Order: sequence, then C-alpha cells, then structure tokens
Amino acid sequence: MDTQQIADAPPPTPPSAAEQKRAARGATRPGDRIFLGLSRGSGILLLVIMAAIAGFLTYRAVLAISKDHGNFLTTLDWNTGANPPVFGIAVLAYGTVVSSIIAMVIAVPVAVAIALFLTHYAPRRLRGPIAYVIDLLAAVPSIVYGLWGALVLVPNLNGLFGWLNDYLGWTGIFSWQGGAARSMLTVGILLAIMILPIITNVSREVFRQVPQMHEEAALALGATRWEVIRMSVLPFGRSGVISASMLGLGRALGETMAVATVLSPDFLIHGSLLNPGGGTFAQNIASKFSEATEFGRDALIASGLVLFVITLLVNGAARAIIARRKEYSGANA
Repeated sequence: MDTQQIADAPPPTPPSAAEQKRAARGATRPGDRIFLGLSRGSGILLLVIMAAIAGFLTYRAVLAISKDHGNFLTTLDWNTGANPPVFGIAVLAYGTVVSSIIAMVIAVPVAVAIALFLTHYAPRRLRGPIAYVIDLLAAVPSIVYGLWGALVLVPNLNGLFGWLNDYLGWTGIFSWQGGAARSMLTVGILLAIMILPIITNVSREVFRQVPQMHEEAALALGATRWEVIRMSVLPFGRSGVISASMLGLGRALGETMAVATVLSPDFLIHGSLLNPGGGTFAQNIASKFSEATEFGRDALIASGLVLFVITLLVNGAARAIIARRKEYSGANA
C-alpha cells in the first residue's frame, strides 16, 4: 500500500529560478563570496578608471578644440602657439594608420609562420632556444629598438629604398628622392620587428592547444603536414591569431620613443612611403609635450583622445570578428 501511494504521488515541483539563486547564494562558502566580491569590484573599478580617463581627455580636448581656428580633423598644421591657434590631426591620423598597417602586413604572416614552425616543424631541441630568443625580444625596451633603428636600420635601408624606387617608383608610393631613410616605411618595418614577438608567442600558444585528435584524423585520411595545418590548425587558431594581431596592433598604434627616434616629421602628407615626413599621435605628443604651453598640452591631449578612440574601435572590431567566428574557438572544438 505504501509503495502504491508513493507511485501515485505527484512529482515534486522543481524550484523556481529565484529559489535556485537564493539557494546557491546560501550554499556559497565565505571564500567564494569574497572572491566574487573582489572579481566584481575589480571589473567595476576598471570601468570607472576607463570612464575617468575618457572624461579627463574629453574635458581637456573640448577646451582646446573650442579655441582652434582650423578644422581639428582636416587641418595639415600644428601651430598651437600662433594667435589665433591653428592645429589639426590629419597628418597624425594618416601617419599612425599607415605605419600600423605596414607593421601588421609585415609582422602577422612572419609571426604565424614562426609559430607554425615552432609547433609543427622545428626539432624538439630547437624549439626551446628559439622560443627563448623570441621571449627576450618581447622584453627589449622601446628606446633600445629606437636606437637600433636609428643607428643600424636607417643606414642600411638605402639599398632597399633604391631598389623600390627603380622598379616600383612609377607607382608614386615607392618613389624616393634620396636622403636618409627616415620615412613611414622605416617606421613600419621597425614596428613590425617590435610587435613580432607578441604575435608569435600568442599564436604559438594557440596552435599548441589544437586537439591532437583533429590532427590525427586528418593524417589518417592521408593528409600531408601542410594540409593538416590548413584544415585543422589554422581554422582552430584563427580567433587566437586575430587576438594576437590586435595585441600587436595596440602596441604599434601607441609606440612612442622608437618612432620618434627614426622618423623625421614635417606635418605633411606624402604619397610616397619612402620620403621623410608625416608623424604619429604618440610621437607628436612625446616630442612636443615638454615644451608646450598649457593650451598646447590641451591640444596634445585632444590628439590623445583621438588615439584613445581609435584604440577602442580597433579592439571592438576585433571582438566583433572573434564573436562571428566562434565556430573556430576551442570552446566548440
């Protein structure tokens, strides 16, 4: 009879979502509650700091732009000491974007190739030393790269610039008028060398996380090593490579001392990448901040606000690309 009553009894009502949350909170141990509070507080603190930085930059930028007698976005001049002051960021935006694009075009393919070599081709006895050297390159200060660029890279680029001028000078992009090789292409090459370790290290770690079963399945089907990389490794690590590239791009956009050491700015937009000229946001701020008046510093802060916005847009674009390619992430593998 008792068994029959138990069988006829209605099933227990599952707890509601609110009851489950209350139960989970009540069952949480003190250490978990402390960690949850610290994690939440850290996230809120980060947002507050970002908002404070944005507010400070915006306030000082408005003070400067309100007194600018030129178009802040299109003026090809930076004369904050004039009466009235005239300044704009057209040259700085052009130089920052162009030098970063050159650096990415050079660095990303080389970094991915090095990462693939270390994870799938290099003998075991070579992987450690090569990885160690790459880690050391990532730790070199920017000013050291700048000094190397000024003393070694710039004097040895004349041959490359001459060759580009002889065979591709007709395009206008690679025309060269002679002189020191202190141009946007030089800056791009130096930035590529600087961001190469970052992209390589992150890409290498991503490729090492590829499930072994994926590669073994491709090999069992008769795929060559390159086909395994093309069909299994690269699709799996695509999001990681994009993230690594964005980290490198962030450093390229904000690099200061190295760019200031090898570039000869003249606040003109040149169609050729080989002739001196141009400038970047970070280089302009570093070179003029110490000698600027209070208004001049506000103008430099206004240009820093633009760089801040560009960096946020780049990171947002990277997140959007990764979100659209979740099928390649390790979570779904």
